Amino acid sequence: MGDILIIDDERDIRELVSDILRDEGYTTRLAANSDECMNEINADPPALMILDIWLKDSRMDGIDILTSVKRDNPDIPIVIISGHGNIEIAVAAIKQGAYDFIEKPFNIDQLMVVISRAMEASRLRRENIELRRRDVTSSDMIGSCTAFKVLKTQLEKVTKSNGRVMLSGPAGCGKEVAARFIHANSNRANGPFISVNSASIEPDRMEEVLFGREGADRGVEPGLLEQAHGGVLYFDEVADMPLGTQSKILRVLVDQQFQRVGGGDNVRVDIRVISSTNKDLQAEINEERFRQELYHRLNVVPISVPSLEDRREDIPELARHFIADFNRTQGLPLREMSEEAEALLQTMQWPGNVRQLKNVIERLLILGEATGAIAASELPSQSDQGAAGQGTSLSGVLATLPLREAREVFEREYLLTQINRFGGNISRTATFVGMERSALHRKLKSLGVVTSNKAGARVAHVDEAAATD
Repeated sequence: MGDILIIDDERDIRELVSDILRDEGYTTRLAANSDECMNEINADPPALMILDIWLKDSRMDGIDILTSVKRDNPDIPIVIISGHGNIEIAVAAIKQGAYDFIEKPFNIDQLMVVISRAMEASRLRRENIELRRRDVTSSDMIGSCTAFKVLKTQLEKVTKSNGRVMLSGPAGCGKEVAARFIHANSNRANGPFISVNSASIEPDRMEEVLFGREGADRGVEPGLLEQAHGGVLYFDEVADMPLGTQSKILRVLVDQQFQRVGGGDNVRVDIRVISSTNKDLQAEINEERFRQELYHRLNVVPISVPSLEDRREDIPELARHFIADFNRTQGLPLREMSEEAEALLQTMQWPGNVRQLKNVIERLLILGEATGAIAASELPSQSDQGAAGQGTSLSGVLATLPLREAREVFEREYLLTQINRFGGNISRTATFVGMERSALHRKLKSLGVVTSNKAGARVAHVDEAAATD
């Protein structure tokens, strides 16, 4: 049912309360003073504490212990008991975060009611946290191309460690999904996942948001670091963090403790840090916009997240996943994709990467028909998408060229698109375009098109030297 830590300097009371709770199905641990209490908490935080205010021969009294535990383990409900109770002590205990206050000699039935309610409140709070955690970006990793498999293998290798991970890649490629995958498959999966959007927080508020604040007028307001205790803290686009905050975060990474804004006590935290960036951090360091020491602390395990350009094979699978997800979460139509629509999606430009693809699918489902397969004609045109059009931006150039040169430009761009669409697989490309494989190889050679490895996949590009021979 739950693990309860009982702290009282009177052995008879400790053992009496323990026997009663064990009869009710709880497991208990006992402590006679503050040192024994803190050792038990540091070894394994209990589900609930029963704490005596007055502790003889103890380094800390009950209020001191209450303050310390609520600072470092705010989710543990604490029931205060005392044989010298009065209204002032009760008020002080409640202000410091105690769940309730009971005077000795206490009524056993009253104690059990309070404990039952405290445990239920703690359970509901944990469930609410879990529900909020689910109502965020998914940790599902969708894809099957070579570049994606390389990424997933790297992520799986770091899930069981506490090493700091730096995820790099263009905006919208799925860095937060990768971070959540690490968290969901780690030994911290039951702990919180707290995301810090470094670019969206005002620089003058960054320290308050991260470290929290305390004062006589507002009490204690935990920051994101405390909220991430026992789990993962994710710095999204860490290069946008102000320099002054970077130095303080560096100190937290070294000491695993900090002080709230306006406070004087050290707050201890147990967190794993995952960071992401779409910038060249080495260039940021050279421009003195990012601290080199922080970079080395965060960049223990660097992992590159490929762009959608590097995993075009996965576009149909991702589109089907988003359709199913929007149907489940928003009740949008559950439509299939026509082959023509899938092929066109694979040839379009996606500067916004997976995030842009998801937005396009959502718009199709909202504005399109309620039934039937999604047709290619429903997809956004170049004028709708701006730079993310259908790959027809060469039409103006083609119009200025003689037929022979225009045909060569068209063939080169067409075959580049098809090869990348099929993940560098020449056999599948040849089948789709209707050519013999040997004939396709000859055509590619004449056009100066070659393939090479990029992000673990085969990617086609133009060899300028070969193309001009």
